[in-house]
Amino acid sequence: QVQLVESGGGLVQAGGSLRLSCVASKLTFSNVDMGWFRQAPGKEREFVGTISWNGLRTDYADSVKGRFSISRDNAKNTVFLQMNSLKPEDTAVYYCAAGNYGSRISRYDYWGQGTQVTVSS
Repeated sequence: QVQLVESGGGLVQAGGSLRLSCVASKLTFSNVDMGWFRQAPGKEREFVGTISWNGLRTDYADSVKGRFSISRDNAKNTVFLQMNSLKPEDTAVYYCAAGNYGSRISRYDYWGQGTQVTVSS
């Protein structure tokens, strides 16, 4: 069974940085596009960013453009989300997902359990 495991979340002050990782197993990782989403309390899950299977294409939500960056290491079955200049409104559970490049939740077939990111003001 495909498994995606996120890590790297935690508590950080506004303006700080975090790097999230997501390790995939039971998946031909180098063949799939990956995405990051987040869900804040009482809100719907929203798109953060996506990266193509070969890492050559990325796209981001307007709210994180210029602050967040996605990369991947296919040799380690891992996708990363580098988050800089964090704001309190970035507080959410962050999920990685495997599927097809894009911003819609429906394009992704597999999801991790999520990692909590809390940004204090």
